[in-house]
Amino acid sequence: MTAGQTILAGVAAYYSAKVAAHGPTPGGADWNSSESQELRFEQLFRLCDAPPNFSVNDYGCGYGALAAFLRRRGLRGPYCGFDVAPAMLAEARRFTAGLGDCSFVDDPARLAPADYTLASGIFNVRLDVPTDAWERHVEATLAHMATVSRLGFAFNMLTAYADPERMRPELYYGAPLAYFARCRGFSRRVALLHDYPLWEFTLLVRLP
Repeated sequence: MTAGQTILAGVAAYYSAKVAAHGPTPGGADWNSSESQELRFEQLFRLCDAPPNFSVNDYGCGYGALAAFLRRRGLRGPYCGFDVAPAMLAEARRFTAGLGDCSFVDDPARLAPADYTLASGIFNVRLDVPTDAWERHVEATLAHMATVSRLGFAFNMLTAYADPERMRPELYYGAPLAYFARCRGFSRRVALLHDYPLWEFTLLVRLP
C-alpha cells in the first residue's frame, strides 16, 4: 500500500464511522450543523458562474449533500461524486436518488473532466498522519482536481489563523496565503475567501 493509499484508508475508516453513527446528516459528514454546511457550500458555489447546465465533480462527496444544494440552486447539468468511504457512497446514492443525473465513483482516477470540481472539508481530518506527509497529500489532490476541471476548482480548509485554544491535534490547519500562492501556479485568477464566520478559508481557482 502506498503512502497515499494509507492516508485515504484512514480517512475512509474515520468517515465510515461517522456516517454509521449519524446517518446522512451534517453530523455524519463531521459537521456541527446544517447551517455551517450550507455556508461552506455557498462559498464554493461562488466559483460557478457558468450557465446552469454546467457539470460538477464533488471531490469527497460524503452522503451527497452538495448535490442537493446544487439542484436547489438551479444546476441542471451532470453531477459526479467521489468518495473513499463505501458507506458514504451507499448513503449518497440513496440520498440523491430523486435528483437526477447524479453518479458516483470510488476512485479519483474514474472522475471524468467536469466544468467545476468542488471539495468541502476533505483536507481537515489529518488524524495521526505527519504534517509533511499530509501536505504532500494535499498538493497531489489539488493537482488532480485541476486536471479534472475545465473552468475551475474550489476547496475549503481550516485556517492557521484560528485561535490556538480551538485547534485540535488530529486536524490540519492550512496557511491561507501559502495555499493562495500555490493555487497561483494553476491560474492567475484565484480568490481567497476568509471573511465568513467559520474558522476556515475557501479558495476559488478559475482556470484559463
